Amino acid sequence: MKRSHVNDILLGADAFIRSFGFVLPPFAYWTPDRMRAAAGSAIHARGLGWDITDYGKGRFDEMGLFLFTTRNGDNADLERGRGMLYAEKIMISRRDQMSPMHRHILKAEDIINRGGGDLVIELFAPLPDGGIDRDSDVTVPSDGMPVTLPAGGKLRLKPGASVTLMPGVWHAFWAENGDCLIGEVSTVNDDKTDNVFEAPIGRFSTIEEDVAPVHLLVSDY
Repeated sequence: MKRSHVNDILLGADAFIRSFGFVLPPFAYWTPDRMRAAAGSAIHARGLGWDITDYGKGRFDEMGLFLFTTRNGDNADLERGRGMLYAEKIMISRRDQMSPMHRHILKAEDIINRGGGDLVIELFAPLPDGGIDRDSDVTVPSDGMPVTLPAGGKLRLKPGASVTLMPGVWHAFWAENGDCLIGEVSTVNDDKTDNVFEAPIGRFSTIEEDVAPVHLLVSDY
């Protein structure tokens, strides 16, 4: 992705988020120099901040996601079973923009439609070896109640609705009827090692530096 495109996405995303009354934390607006000076802080170490991905395919409008990680623990917390065991993100899925099929090894997550269009999630149960079970039903909690779907079934979340995805559950998602503001509340998030994609794609984008960054991305740290 070109940095100029990334800058445009950041500015548009901030306006979209604010339209729902959600305001990003102060460090979101630090200059690149100030963010670089924060090297060694929890912001860098725990991957807090702006995150834009086209999954390495260069087709952001078709396959991509905007994310901002507001808080995050680390894997050492999980290993100890105490401390900061949680993470939170705010995300934007554009209308008909695919976040491709994937699962997590350790992370359990609540995905919440915070407003805008419908959020559609395609679901598969995992096989014992971690692969996709294309034959069995899949059951997930949605706002505290179990929902059972056939393999590849699509769960539609209206604004305010949520789903809990446990480690191993395969899922892809996109927005319909408009762009969607998404909340994610989860156990510790590790985007470097905890994402397993069905297709051979990358989690982070390669940035072409055609202009200076407005704000640094997590991948710039």
